[in-house]
Amino acid sequence: MTTESAPISAIESSIEIDAPPARVWEVVSEVRNAPQWSSQAVKVIALGGRTSAGTRAININRRGPLFWPTTSRVVEFEPGRRFANRIAENTTVWAFELEPTSSGGTRLTQRREVPHGLTLLSRFLTDRAFGGQKNFSRELDQGVSTSLQRIKALAERG
Repeated sequence: MTTESAPISAIESSIEIDAPPARVWEVVSEVRNAPQWSSQAVKVIALGGRTSAGTRAININRRGPLFWPTTSRVVEFEPGRRFANRIAENTTVWAFELEPTSSGGTRLTQRREVPHGLTLLSRFLTDRAFGGQKNFSRELDQGVSTSLQRIKALAERG
């Protein structure tokens, strides 16, 4: 089993949204909302009620004809400030950070953090099914920009 030796890096992008942080928080902090804006999530089944710290979810993701499940847990939940979900299968953390702007809007940053590297299984499957780490990371980076544009549209619609 060979895998690319390129290091796995964090992905980060930001956007200015013409909506207050409370409105943006409503969109990004409920895991069930992800299919409305995510470039890959097509279904999220949250276990329990409204999303809060510790909420677990089963996620169905799609890339072209490929579908795959992941499981996640909310590891940070600071209302109006930071929301983060850890994906069990690869240990990445997908986080949103919200900052109020001087105009009354919100600067939203989405980040994929890789604090412990990826699991061997995740690296192997990404190399085999998604064209390698470098290609998949580039695709995820583009997906983050798409997601932020969709979140902006949802939040600004009110």
